[in-house]
Amino acid sequence: MLGAEILIEMLAAYGVEFIFGVPGDTNVPLYTALRRFNGRISHIMARDERSAGFMADAYARATGKPGIVEVPSGAGPMYALPAVAEANVSAVPVILITCDMPIGSERRGIISEFDGARLFHSIAKDSYQVKSARRLPDAIRWAFRAATSGRPGAAHIVVADDILSEDISVDTISLHIDAECMLAPAYRACPGPGQVHEVLSRLLVSRKPVIVAGGGTIRSGAGERLRHFAERHDIPVATTITGRTAIPTNHPLAIGVIGDNGFHPHANRAVEEADLIIYLGSKLGSVVTIGWTFPSHLTSREVIHVDIDPIVLGNNTRSGLKICCDVDALLRAILVEPTSTAAVRGSWTAQIAGWRSTFWKHEASKDVAETGRLRPEVVMQALNKRLSGPVLLAADAGTPTPYLSRHLNLHDANSCIAIPRAFGGLGYAIPGVVGLACARPGTRVIGMFGDGSFGMSVGELETLVRLGLPALLLHFNNGAFGLIKGVQRLHGHNQTHSVDFSAANAALIAQAFGMKAWQVTDGESLDLALDAALAYPGPSFIDLIVESIADVAPPIASWIRKLGHDPLSLEPDDRIQIVPGG
Repeated sequence: MLGAEILIEMLAAYGVEFIFGVPGDTNVPLYTALRRFNGRISHIMARDERSAGFMADAYARATGKPGIVEVPSGAGPMYALPAVAEANVSAVPVILITCDMPIGSERRGIISEFDGARLFHSIAKDSYQVKSARRLPDAIRWAFRAATSGRPGAAHIVVADDILSEDISVDTISLHIDAECMLAPAYRACPGPGQVHEVLSRLLVSRKPVIVAGGGTIRSGAGERLRHFAERHDIPVATTITGRTAIPTNHPLAIGVIGDNGFHPHANRAVEEADLIIYLGSKLGSVVTIGWTFPSHLTSREVIHVDIDPIVLGNNTRSGLKICCDVDALLRAILVEPTSTAAVRGSWTAQIAGWRSTFWKHEASKDVAETGRLRPEVVMQALNKRLSGPVLLAADAGTPTPYLSRHLNLHDANSCIAIPRAFGGLGYAIPGVVGLACARPGTRVIGMFGDGSFGMSVGELETLVRLGLPALLLHFNNGAFGLIKGVQRLHGHNQTHSVDFSAANAALIAQAFGMKAWQVTDGESLDLALDAALAYPGPSFIDLIVESIADVAPPIASWIRKLGHDPLSLEPDDRIQIVPGG
């Protein structure tokens, strides 16, 4: 059996359905083996390696299965590096396979030669150079263990061209797999002795508890048990951006997103006034803590921090109880106990519900009259009227994120949002749509991105058309690297530099790739375009001419505070202008 056939056989045994990648001269043996295996694994050709990596990342977020990406030698792994780094820090199981130059040519000046295994040591959980075809089964098993166990992340293996072509007897190898590592998280860690009772004892004396569900709650698949836990003990649930789908937005105990970007004032206020905060699967980084200022350090406040990674326990907070375990495993153990602590809450839940009601009534009363450009929140409201069932969404970390985090309703527990929150790299959304569509075939996927991101991944429009995927792409066109332009203006002057684009009709670009596309400048044309796009079975594109995030402050708490307004106000000022100083 050839090395490439061993590789495909092992991947198929692990349940791999898709490989995302880019062809090159060194992965020809791999492609030959894929063709011989007659469609057991589908290959999704991307237009560049970074996009292929982002496709694998989004696929893994939606399925829990390791996303597989393959690249040729030289520039291939270098281009894939941003996607691997994002997956690793975001605890997403991704495996990169670099098909390298022949080992026999090592250090002989062959084109595209470099030490790929070493390159990834600092950004992946494991990076390994396979020395012979006989070691391929071991290498695949190591990669799946690394990607799925403990805190999930990225793994990288380098397989030389001559190893892929090496022919060995199957009697000399074992093609067994570790079935536990087909999904992440594998080998779930459970709470230690007595820790369940420590959680319950703290809840028994807490009058104002709040749960904060982070991305680790999503990775753990703990949403259903989180809802049961919150309902039994009558605890309001806030989320981080990456934890948004942990609880449906219309659940009575769901209070919204906390922190800086896309926050809800009532959610931040609840966390600030809580006497017990239970963080589930959150690193408590700079966005959640609004630059390490939130919540204030009250000595009377208890904190329980639960995470699968011991390194982050107690990060940026004074945690009274640190529990290193899988979130779902903890909630499962808690729910075995019949105890309910809801009776001690008093009016806390009703008080937060009142805050939430006040905020949303104020939002509904706002004048959304058009000013020549669409307001991004109007786009979200128009989507809310049309979307039902699970929402699959890939978005970039720029212009759309604060608006979708605050305004987009996600009522179905099977919704999935993929946003690159670790490094915030642009160019994620369009390839992310491909990955999500492969994860849930036949389901319409939505992509949201700004024009900065669009320029970095426009080639993947061809991929969407080639595959005929049911996707709706929403391009937030404000003519600039809008978020960065806003940051420059927040320094108190109008001397922005090197952030503006020349005008372009993105709808015409999408049409040139074969997509149905519309350009939208007002509410009426938005409604018509959305209805037509959602009725179309293939990929569609709407170029939204929106007001700039650099002109009117988005729902970002630190920006609002810097501009002299109160981010905790339940009736926030509308259209806060980012007015440059003299």
